Amino acid sequence: MKSLLRFRNLMFLLVLCVTPFAVPSTSFGQISVGIGIHVGPPALPVYTQPPCPVEGYLWTPGYWAYGPVGYYWVPGVWVAPPRPGLLWTPGYWGFVGGAYGWHAGYWGPHVGFYGGINYGFGYGGVGFVGGRWDGGVFRYNTAVVNVNRTVVRNVYVDRTVVVNNYAGHASFNGAGGVNARPTAEEQRWSNEQHVQPTANQMQHEETFRNDHNALASVNHGEPHTVAMNRVNGRQFDQQGRIAQGVRSGQLTPGETQHLENREGNIHNEVHNDREANGGRLTQQERQQVNRQQNQASRDIYRDKHNNKTDAHPHPNNGDRRDR
Repeated sequence: MKSLLRFRNLMFLLVLCVTPFAVPSTSFGQISVGIGIHVGPPALPVYTQPPCPVEGYLWTPGYWAYGPVGYYWVPGVWVAPPRPGLLWTPGYWGFVGGAYGWHAGYWGPHVGFYGGINYGFGYGGVGFVGGRWDGGVFRYNTAVVNVNRTVVRNVYVDRTVVVNNYAGHASFNGAGGVNARPTAEEQRWSNEQHVQPTANQMQHEETFRNDHNALASVNHGEPHTVAMNRVNGRQFDQQGRIAQGVRSGQLTPGETQHLENREGNIHNEVHNDREANGGRLTQQERQQVNRQQNQASRDIYRDKHNNKTDAHPHPNNGDRRDR
């Protein structure tokens, strides 16, 4: 297996040099892809993590994949690992020799190198601090991950692992992105036996590969669905929740207008901050956006569950289920 991986990586580098204009699509089954892609992926979007819906599920961060018509966003999602004891190493884009190549994620006993990319929620660029396996049971560190406390009981709080490893929202490793190299441990762990992504994960990527709205050329780097609580589960985005409230009549026109205005203000604030900082948000700005989105989420829930209703709901407005 080790020699096969080395051979496939060597072949990738050889093809990169020989056929720089071929543009295959990304897939989980490949070690490195993206030959001839000379435009980097958009910055990682800012989003709130949905709560873990089932004990034993692990968080897999969202990422920009590449298809026949360009980059598309694959939402972060909670998934069941292939078996207890395995951890997820996220995939990452690497910029080498003037082209961008994708290094696919994998399951293994340790979290390996993922380009130094700060995906958040425990994946700060090196390792994973969102939880650990303990005797076949996964325990969640709620200092950095979000869980549904009514169903997830194995939790602890360790704030000492929260470090300032801010690298903007760069989504690739290399010049112009994150300049990071694997540690000695990460190099050693790269030679461990790895397990390919599950069928659920592959289905998840395929779903958004075929979603027109997931394309960066359509959403301009700000995807509507940024995260989900599980594969084929509930889409976790504020606009979808508002649309469902309008459709069901849970939100009055006044409440809808107020919530839409708030979302629009947050969107404009993020856009302006990125414009002022070369396409990135500072750590302070990111924290502020997270606080605003969390407050907006609470307001949506409050407005949808008060005694005010719309006497004339719009059943065709929105197509997303409630959270």
